[in-house]
Amino acid sequence: MEKRKLLEAMFHAAVKAADPTIAVPAVLPPRPDGRVIVVGCGKASAAMAVAVEKAWGPCEGLVIVNDGAKLPTQQIELVEASHPVPDARGTAAAHRICDMVSGLTDKDTVLFLISGGGSSLMPLPADGLTLEEKQQVTKALLHSGAAIDEMNTVRAHLSKVKGGKLARLAQPARCITLMISDVPGDNPAHIASGPTASGAGSAAEALEIIDRYGIDLAPNIRAVIESSEVPADVSGELHMIATPQKSLEAAAQVARDAGVTPLILGDAIEGEARVVGKVMAGIAKQVVQYGQPASAPCVLISGGETTVTVGDRIPGKGGRNSEGLLSFALTCWDEPHISAIFCDTDGRDGSEDNAGAIWLPEFREELDSRTAREFLTAHDAYSYFAKVDGLVETGPTHTNVNDFRAVLIEA
Repeated sequence: MEKRKLLEAMFHAAVKAADPTIAVPAVLPPRPDGRVIVVGCGKASAAMAVAVEKAWGPCEGLVIVNDGAKLPTQQIELVEASHPVPDARGTAAAHRICDMVSGLTDKDTVLFLISGGGSSLMPLPADGLTLEEKQQVTKALLHSGAAIDEMNTVRAHLSKVKGGKLARLAQPARCITLMISDVPGDNPAHIASGPTASGAGSAAEALEIIDRYGIDLAPNIRAVIESSEVPADVSGELHMIATPQKSLEAAAQVARDAGVTPLILGDAIEGEARVVGKVMAGIAKQVVQYGQPASAPCVLISGGETTVTVGDRIPGKGGRNSEGLLSFALTCWDEPHISAIFCDTDGRDGSEDNAGAIWLPEFREELDSRTAREFLTAHDAYSYFAKVDGLVETGPTHTNVNDFRAVLIEA
């Protein structure tokens, strides 16, 4: 199989492995007796809602999704809101969800549909905090280089619904949560900041993260975190229906079928995007020079969410995957047998509408390494890959299991 087609086929297999229309029916129990309410948030939650109603029929409920991700449902209402910085639409919808799950009895059932992106899509600021202040903290975290689990630990202490508080509000109703993981380690407390899961971390841990990344908090915001509490234990049923690891395994099978040896390096590789790109390139060069950790042809597969620290520089167009891939390309610029794809499984990498990008050695003939480095320095990897026809565009995939990286080394 031609290298570009193989890399793209692996990415599409990873996305398909997390398809809610397949994953939801596999774990969904029979529709309970009594009143059933379906609520949720996240980039995959629209497709999850569609799958639920296909199995259970029309359901009362409300699910918050990112802009452009709505799908036709029978009765569940879908509301669009902003990601990654929260907005008033998400706040209003979060208030409505709280009203829906309040005052229920033990004869009622609440089905929660939770996926990555829900932290910003369902923002209900804690008492003493405004939406504008929460937006400021979110922006500061996004630009700080903090990892996703660190960001979500902080956000759980700034919210009325995160850190298990939404599930506690629904008690004594039967609570069932279906989750699609987009975080390293698949910790339920860090997926959408865990509206139905305990274990978000203490207020002291949240403040330590804030201080470590040098984020300047207004005194009232720090006071909100210091006084916040998250439930120590939230009862209910929780099903992890799709994970990054399952998607990496699906991509690995595509490689095997093409006669290429897959090596899964990990589903939780984090760090600065540029640094991760360099590390991946270093491993690929080791394969070329020494046949380690495998002989070519082989493909190195990994997942996990990287970060981009912008600092004071005004960024150009792009996201963590395209930036990491351009750093990768520059590190192995002189290697004619190395290709790669870095993409976000939700179909959108950063500020633009591409899922990510692909690197092929022939791109060197289009633009030289000096020009490529100028794009990287300007945090403008999108523009570089647009010029060499390296963008990967899928549109919304209606799922989200974090980033996908595959590095192909040919013999």
